[in-house]
Amino acid sequence: MDLETGFHQNRVKKESWRTILTLAYQSLGVVYGDLSTSPLYVYKSTFADIEHSETNEEIFGADDNGEGGTFALYSLLCRFAKVNSLPNCQLADENLSTYKSDIISPAPSAFGSRLKSTLEKYRVLQRFLFVLALIGACMVIGDGVLTPALSVFSAVSGVELAMSREHHKYVEVPVACLILIALFALQHYGTHRVGFLFAPVVLTWLLCIAAIGLYNIFHWNPHVYRALSPYYMYKFLKKTQRGGWMSLGGILLCVTGSEAMFADLGHFSQLSIKIAFTSIVYPSLILAYMGQAAYLSQHHDIENNYHIGFYVSVPGKLRWPVLVIAILAAVVGSQAIITGTFSIIKQCSALGCFPRVKVVHTSSKIHGQIYIPEINWILMILCLAVTIGFRDTNRMGNASGLAVITVMLVTTCLMSLVIILCWHRNVLLAVFFVFFFGTIEALYFSASLIKFLEGAWVPIALSVIFMIVMCVWHYGTLKKYEFDLENKVSIDWLLSLGPSLGIVRVRGIGLVNTELVSGIPAIFSHFVTNLPAFHQVLVFLCVKSVPIPHVKQEERFLVEHIGPREYRIYRCIVRYGYRDVHEDDVQFEDDLVCSIAEYIRTGRADLNNEDEDSTKQHEEMMVLRTPSTHLGGIRPCDDGGPSQDIVGTSEPTETQSPPGIKPRKRVRFVVPESPKVDSSTHEELQELMQAREAGIAYILGHSYVRAKQGSSLLKKIVINLGYDFLRRNCRAPTYGLNVPHASTLEVGMVYNI
Repeated sequence: MDLETGFHQNRVKKESWRTILTLAYQSLGVVYGDLSTSPLYVYKSTFADIEHSETNEEIFGADDNGEGGTFALYSLLCRFAKVNSLPNCQLADENLSTYKSDIISPAPSAFGSRLKSTLEKYRVLQRFLFVLALIGACMVIGDGVLTPALSVFSAVSGVELAMSREHHKYVEVPVACLILIALFALQHYGTHRVGFLFAPVVLTWLLCIAAIGLYNIFHWNPHVYRALSPYYMYKFLKKTQRGGWMSLGGILLCVTGSEAMFADLGHFSQLSIKIAFTSIVYPSLILAYMGQAAYLSQHHDIENNYHIGFYVSVPGKLRWPVLVIAILAAVVGSQAIITGTFSIIKQCSALGCFPRVKVVHTSSKIHGQIYIPEINWILMILCLAVTIGFRDTNRMGNASGLAVITVMLVTTCLMSLVIILCWHRNVLLAVFFVFFFGTIEALYFSASLIKFLEGAWVPIALSVIFMIVMCVWHYGTLKKYEFDLENKVSIDWLLSLGPSLGIVRVRGIGLVNTELVSGIPAIFSHFVTNLPAFHQVLVFLCVKSVPIPHVKQEERFLVEHIGPREYRIYRCIVRYGYRDVHEDDVQFEDDLVCSIAEYIRTGRADLNNEDEDSTKQHEEMMVLRTPSTHLGGIRPCDDGGPSQDIVGTSEPTETQSPPGIKPRKRVRFVVPESPKVDSSTHEELQELMQAREAGIAYILGHSYVRAKQGSSLLKKIVINLGYDFLRRNCRAPTYGLNVPHASTLEVGMVYNI
């Protein structure tokens, strides 16, 4: 099912069965690690509020499925309805090939059109939708704290059967903490370095619990297969009543990790994930749960809590080997959710919803394998705090269950809007979807929320903290952008300065970093007012994220002239998807300069400067392909050979800087013969080439944001304390571009917002 359109699609690219089976095998370690370790704690959490009678009606339960992707759904809604909170969207963004699906969906219904208009009209609804998506993202982050603690502690708890209760409590917590510290300490190596071990570990674990489950079924109760009948779900709730309702929070834990099937962490094909789930994962989990049920049906003495845990159903001689495999499987399962948390943080940061952090791409082959040092150590501290503070799988399970079911509820709400606004389906389908899934999830949510004082408060507290950070950062970023928008310099002011801009033009390229997609930033006028010199080629550079996962390289750069050509001023907008990898500085600079050179060669004529406005500028901007994606365009060539001017030959020609000036490094443009370039274009290319040889300087605005006079006390606290603290302790605005420090010039400016 394509999320964009709601249609089933047949992929054009055919994969061999060998490739599919290989992907299915690899998906075991990346996708199903968390789901596979659920048997460690499900039964123990479920039976925390139920009396286990000899009728065995309490051990027959039901299964459920979960779904994830709240942030992806919100980004999808932003593309089909104008509900994006940052006003830097352009019409040109909608022309991206991946912005909307090429498949034609049904025409929007009258209700869908009215709903879209209502959402676009009322800011309060847009904010509610934004907060709803943030709640889902914060709960996923909270799950990233709880899942490693729960999985590792549950795996280590097997030592309680090998020693007295007085001693094992002094062993469980230290061992679990040491494993968690080692897990987070190894994150900077990247999952790809030990990834080849993930699938064998999870496969061994699944086969192990399946074999133990089969043994318990045949040895203790061969008739336990009857538990698969939905009839026993009714008997379960009828017999247990309030206790059964409260146990739903524990039952919910059997689907934790299932949302990873819909995440794009490992880039596995849909068929490979389905094969792995139906052939290995699901049968193994069903056998494991049935085996535990068979054992419990013949053991009703539950004086000690661990008698309904996982390890008590494991044959005595196998407990230590199973303990080792369980710990390894718990580490693998924790790794998947930690990587997912890193991805969520990166996506939020890319769209202005989280402070800028250092993102390290740990693999050049596997896209999405990232490491964020700051978040890694925060997660480790929180995991250790949860483990030491609770020291109980029941409380950890209550906390994790609430986080998971909240994500499911948010997903259901957003999915109903996707059905109407993006898929253009009948409103009755959306109502049925919300009613069916929402009712089930609300039942589980209420069962989890009732255990607020028994651990369920943790994900709520974590979500509140992360929500405050996200909202403060987003509010400050939005107000800062609005200040830039209101105080931007008109193009008439720029034109009045003349070609020299009223100052000395020095050699080189000046890149003025700005968040504006139109107009001249106030930081530029502030700079030229205080420093009467600037570079011979001036580029207003805007690097922005668009609400799609990836932007193709050939669609990344938008270029235009600002003013007449002799001014040598350009605007370049560089677009990234929220999951794209930013290029290194050398490659980025080459692509940027070649895009400008290609625009000079093939661009439109000058705009009418007298009536130029932002709307017309946007319409005139051109999408330029880079040398790596367009071999027929201008290409850079570093060479120390003899100079050569543009000549009219049948082969691509080259331009090079004139002799007499010792450049930093020689740069040549390999220019295709067609179309022919005139003398003015040749001169402009020559000047761009000379500027590139002289070097590139990045002019960055260093903003000091303060609440303006007359602001409310709450706004002063949010801006002067909260946002200022986050701004001073996060990464620089251009950190993602890998801007070299030697080429950076910062211009300070106070923003009174």
